[in-house]
Parts: sequence; C-alpha cells; structure tokens
Amino acid sequence: MIDDRKLRVLRAIVEEFVTSHEPVGSKAIAGRHVMGVSPATIRNDMAALEEEGYITAPHTSAGRIPTDKGYRLFVDRLSEVKPLSAAEKSAISTFIDQAVDLDDVMLRTTKLLAQLTHQVAVVQYPSLQLSSVRHIELVAMPPRRIMVVVIADTGRVEQRMIEVPTEMGAVSLEDLRQKLNRACEGVLFVDVPQKVAELAASVESDIRPHATAIIASLLETLIERQEERIVVAGAAQLLRRESDYGPALAPILEALEENVVLLKLLGEAANDDVQIRIGRENVIDNLLGASVVSAGYGSQTQAVARLGVVGPTRMNYANSIAAVSAVARYVGRIVTEA
Repeated sequence: MIDDRKLRVLRAIVEEFVTSHEPVGSKAIAGRHVMGVSPATIRNDMAALEEEGYITAPHTSAGRIPTDKGYRLFVDRLSEVKPLSAAEKSAISTFIDQAVDLDDVMLRTTKLLAQLTHQVAVVQYPSLQLSSVRHIELVAMPPRRIMVVVIADTGRVEQRMIEVPTEMGAVSLEDLRQKLNRACEGVLFVDVPQKVAELAASVESDIRPHATAIIASLLETLIERQEERIVVAGAAQLLRRESDYGPALAPILEALEENVVLLKLLGEAANDDVQIRIGRENVIDNLLGASVVSAGYGSQTQAVARLGVVGPTRMNYANSIAAVSAVARYVGRIVTEA
C-alpha cells in the first residue's frame, strides 16, 4: 500500500504523461499540481514509486513514466469518472437512434465510439447464444426453395435458403410457420432444439420431408453456427499514434484482423460491468502493448454482447471508461427495445 501523497504524485505523473507523452519530472508536478510539498519531497516520493514498480525512467533523464502496474493502480483508485456532457449524451442518442436496422446500429456504434475516444473501437453483434426467438418467417421461392428467416429479440436477423423435395403449397407453408412460431417465440436459441424435436412428426405426412428439412435448417442457423460477428472502426488511430506502440504495433494490427481474437479481447458477455486490461494483463499475447476498455450491453438483467476500445497503455482511461459505459447503455436500450 502507498500513502495518499504518493498516490497524488502517481496520478499527476499519469495525467501529465497522457497529455504530453514526455517523461515527467518533479518540477513539472510541483509547478502544475497542488501538492503542498517541495520538489525535493516529490522526488523522494517518485523514488519510492519507482522502487515499488509503479513508475520507471525510460532513459537517464530525471523524468519518469508510469508502468503497467502504475496505470493499474491509477485506474483502480479513480475516485470518479467524469460523466459525458449533456451535449455528448444527446449526440450519442441522436446518432444511434437514426439507425434503420441492427447492421446500421452496429456500424454507427463502432464509428461513434472511435470518434469519442480516438481509439480503435470493437463492437460485437448480439450473441445468438444469449438471444431469444422473436419470429420465424418462411418464404416460398418457387419452384422448390424456401427461405427461412429468423428474427431475434435483439433485432439480429439470420436467414438461410434451403431446397425441399417438391413445391410446397401456401396453406401448408403457413401452417408450418404458425407451428414453428408457437413452439419457438420467446424461447432462448439454445432451448429451441427441445421445442422443435417432435414438431416434424406432428405435421401431415405429405409435407413431413419439407418440415424436416426446414427444421434442420432452423437448428443449423440457431444452434450449430458458432460464429459471432464483430465490427471494427478507427484502426487508422493506431498509425496516427505509432510512437505510442513501437514494436507492439504490428502484433496489435494482426490481432484486430481475427474474429476469435477480438472475442477474447472483449471478454464474456455474461455481464455489463466495465473491464480494463492494461498491457500485460491482456490474455492475448499480441495485445501486451495495448490497453482494452470494454463493457457489456443488453437489458438490465442480461448482457447480450460486449463493446470496447483498444488503445495504448498511455490512454485517457477516465474518458474511455465514460464513453464505453455511455455507449453501451444506449446500444443496450436500442437492441432490447428493437
């Protein structure tokens, strides 16, 4: 544990370094921050912080910069995260509310988050595994094709085209559609197999092969498809701040190209808490030179996906946390009211 004065010195070093990207000396702290002590005392506190691994000297100058451990302590001791202004909140609401469908919501959200934080923004589509079925539609595509359309309660739409043995009459198709919706509406996707297991046997024998094919396609769409969709924006921010990353830049760019990596980056969507991983805290080797701020979005009781930003360890954490939290709340409202 370190005392309050050393915490204030650490905070001053973090804030100065984030702003200037230059090592911070005791004179700069004494001149721009109210410490109530002399530069000599500040130098002693800096020596203690360095000994405990919270700051380090990048070269032989008198200035110091925070380490990953120092950033972590700074983040953990943030007494308050300055909320976004009324104008910023209004801009978020207006921009996202103008979206015409879920794809547009995801694209707008990612672009907005990148603009607010000046970092790379990553947004996961609502997870099928955590969504419920709102509606199933069957659309005849003569002569022997049927489009199966599944709409989730989050607005996510999945569709698949299948071929059936013979052309299916409108009455039979409507009857099967009604039976599927009675069985599946409001049901979590992972529980759908149990609901439709006996459905094929309950339809007329002449369309049973059609029902079997449609149900098989439905199960493949809802259950067997494991991919989760990700949207990324603001990758150019990495190149604009290349000096913040150094040799870590290339691995970070590689990581941003892989969906599986991005899902690990965001973490599990089981809750809506804000998670902050700093440097070597990241579970992905390619991101050991970056920090990730992420949060879940969804209803008040269940997050359905996560979103976040990737930036240098020298990021403005308070701003990033506020922006990620605010955007997650707005997106959660949009998808749960879709």
